[in-house]
Amino acid sequence: MDIGKVGVWTGALDRAPSVQAVEMANEIESLGYGAVWIPEGVGKDPLVACALLLAGTKKLAAATGIANIYARDPISMAQAHKTLTEAFPDRFVLGLGVSHRPMVEGIRGHAYEKPIATMRDYLERMDQSMYLGPEPSTAPVRVLGALRDRMMTLASELADGAHPYNVPPEHTERARQVLGAGKLLAPEVAVTLERDPAKARELGRAHLAIYFGLPNYTNSLRALGFTGDDFSDGGSNRLIDALVAWGSVDRVAAVVRAHHDAGADHVCIQVVVPRGGSESPVAGWRELAPALVG
Repeated sequence: MDIGKVGVWTGALDRAPSVQAVEMANEIESLGYGAVWIPEGVGKDPLVACALLLAGTKKLAAATGIANIYARDPISMAQAHKTLTEAFPDRFVLGLGVSHRPMVEGIRGHAYEKPIATMRDYLERMDQSMYLGPEPSTAPVRVLGALRDRMMTLASELADGAHPYNVPPEHTERARQVLGAGKLLAPEVAVTLERDPAKARELGRAHLAIYFGLPNYTNSLRALGFTGDDFSDGGSNRLIDALVAWGSVDRVAAVVRAHHDAGADHVCIQVVVPRGGSESPVAGWRELAPALVG
């Protein structure tokens, strides 16, 4: 399965009416990006959304970044995975993750515990589930939303790769070492073409604020050497600069290239725009495309 070296990670399609979302996906495809990655929160069902995006485009791959394993039982997830792969061979990547305690317990009402054991059991039950529909002509591809070594090891054992989120190139280098060769490594990278350092970092802090309240991310970053001081006052300049590539097209492209050099097969860029506003990431996709996929 070839999804190219660079794709687009975006929540904008989740917020757009479906017709408009398909139009945006067509633009992503026309710009040369290999895949579009969409999240799961409290908006559209990502598997249904992927089906619509795949049906409305010609060659673009669609991926979930990530589908929450607490939202569907393993049989339902396996059925959807095979159904989409059979309908769109080599164009669908199922990204799976354990999500976060507030999403799982606070919103969905499930107990959030033992992420590694829970994910292992879920994957094994997916593999053992009965499926009587037409078998896909190409192998279904799944990756895990992995950050630390244990989940990354599980991704190597029972998945086709990993999709880390909110990670610098140093994490990608470590992830490749743990994941091993021959596995898809597709990190997400937040980017903005804002050149003013103060404005770029302000945008980065607003984007990252929700994630700094989630232990899965902060623990991963602490393992890379960031300290409590880095998380105070909205995030130190050092931390923001590590997680958000900002500045000129060349500067952003250099960060993407650093992830590739560190072992990434595919980098998913997330063009950051002000939260709650009407600004679209489309302009950023357009301006970056010649440097990233040309």
